[in-house]
Amino acid sequence: MGSTRKEHDFLGELDIPDHLYYGIQTFRAVENFNITGIPISKEPLFIKALGYVKKAAALANKDCGALDPKIAEAICYGSDQVIAGKFDQEFVSDLIQGGAGTSVNMNANEVIANIGLEYLGHKKGEYNFLHPNNHVNCSQSTNDAYPSAFRIALYLKMESFIKTLEGLEVAFAAKGEEFKSVLKMGRTQLQDAVPMTLGQEFRAYATTIGEDVRRLKDAQSLVLEINMGATAIGTRVNAPEGYPEICVNYLAKEVGIPLTLSPDLIEATVDTGAYVQIMGTLKRTAVKISKICNDLRLLSSGPRTGFNEINLPARQPGSSIMPGKVNPVIPEVVNQTCFYVIGQDLTVTMAAEAGQLQLNVMEPVIAFAMFTSLDYLSNAIQTLIDKCIIGITANVDHCYNMVMNSIGIVTQLNPILGYEESASIAGEALKMNRSVHDIVVVERKLITQEKWDEIYSLDNLIHPKFITK
Repeated sequence: MGSTRKEHDFLGELDIPDHLYYGIQTFRAVENFNITGIPISKEPLFIKALGYVKKAAALANKDCGALDPKIAEAICYGSDQVIAGKFDQEFVSDLIQGGAGTSVNMNANEVIANIGLEYLGHKKGEYNFLHPNNHVNCSQSTNDAYPSAFRIALYLKMESFIKTLEGLEVAFAAKGEEFKSVLKMGRTQLQDAVPMTLGQEFRAYATTIGEDVRRLKDAQSLVLEINMGATAIGTRVNAPEGYPEICVNYLAKEVGIPLTLSPDLIEATVDTGAYVQIMGTLKRTAVKISKICNDLRLLSSGPRTGFNEINLPARQPGSSIMPGKVNPVIPEVVNQTCFYVIGQDLTVTMAAEAGQLQLNVMEPVIAFAMFTSLDYLSNAIQTLIDKCIIGITANVDHCYNMVMNSIGIVTQLNPILGYEESASIAGEALKMNRSVHDIVVVERKLITQEKWDEIYSLDNLIHPKFITK
């Protein structure tokens, strides 16, 4: 079992294995919250952000005279070790927990305190020299330290996610250029509409993803306003004069992002509106990506009895009973990931609504929902790029033949023949299973072959001109 040390809180004493850097309160959290099986060690950006928060607080407390410089130095050393990722394994609290994140905050306080104790030449647990609450948590509450760290981690995680999403935009734009001369039939309500190019279709995917890149960047800025220094409910209780402003300045400098102090700390301590907006924007992105994946599955359907306009890269055999079958497994897995993200939007909404009076205690599940959504969707997008989009090919001749055999091309005749005549042609073509060309040029002689060739030239179908009699 190894040696242990005794630690106490107001509930009693516990024997803590001496090799652990976390202490009694984290130990209780591990016993109490076996919920997801995902500890905060799986979110290294969150741990890094906690280190930034504790370091900035120590520096601000030293400047305000609330901490002895030697104690502040030890806390900064411990925080730097945490920021560097050297103690990630010591962050064992479950991501979903009761207490508004107190267990996460105390996990950081205890780990940094024990690193600092060793830096000062003491043993772990000798808290009379450097205390998790009195020193590491000085001028803080979970209610400002936890959300400030969460916002920093969320901002940094969104940076990475947005870059991945920009990669998807680039991938679709590249296919738009590659397929710019591939004529195909556009469809509305799954029925033939009018001709377009496959390039236009993929270019539109790039455009819609680009819109969401911009919306996510706008939403990301909402978490730059933090409540550090609010302490328990926003009244700054137990914080020295000037501490909030000094702490946020240090924090912005340490992290390297333009953090600002909220002008109303009471409002900022209870408000979770930024999370609702960001998650709603992320849901919008998931909805769009899922719709695109639906399109890819339809466009590649077949190969003999479906649309068969594009070919997705074959990634694995598709059936244990049907030989030769290949399924669109990459769009399918992305669809499922998008469903998860869409569901987490409701989780964030309900958790934000559940706040009461001066605090929202449901922030841990908000963090879990947003962290996992960003991670899962980022992985799915990269998979979609690498395993699907870049390898898509077009069945050029098949696409062209489908256009010329479609009833939809009759729409181009409206300016020349009028809607009524064009509708009559479409009806006869459908009823008699004949081509529009034969009815218009050969049978009814409504236009000449030369005029037909002008209207239905590849260039005019790709870049339609207004042609009349």
